[in-house]
Amino acid sequence: MFRIGHGYDVHKISTQNKPLILAGIEVLAPFSLEAHSDGDIVLHALTDALLGAAALGDIGQHFPDTDPAHKNRASKDFLLHAQKNVVSLGYQISNIDITVVAQVPKLAPYINEMCQSIASLLQLKLNQVNIKATTTEKLGFIGRKEGLACYAVALIYQP
Repeated sequence: MFRIGHGYDVHKISTQNKPLILAGIEVLAPFSLEAHSDGDIVLHALTDALLGAAALGDIGQHFPDTDPAHKNRASKDFLLHAQKNVVSLGYQISNIDITVVAQVPKLAPYINEMCQSIASLLQLKLNQVNIKATTTEKLGFIGRKEGLACYAVALIYQP
């Protein structure tokens, strides 16, 4: 049995003195993202995709932003929680496809490291993880450099 999950996340750009974390790695940028956790939109979207594929709700149900225990929490914790739950239902991850939408910074130099980070976290082969980056051609809140967004799709299966 195959199941597909879709995830989406968006966060506002912040000038707080915090690093920009995407896919579990630090990306050089003069800004970070406003969030209750570390604001990693890639891992948030991917967490939702995995939870959705297994019909396990969403990241907010598992880790509400109203809970102070999750303040500044590393998003890899959310992702590993989702993976554990997916595996406990007898599923394996087939592949992951992610699109990061950002006017800035340019993400091409980071794509390979981002893929490696996710593959390592989820114990997948590198060819099971794909990440793309795109802009909005200077349109909308992303084009005005007010925020970043991410879409993720995950395919899981029972062997």
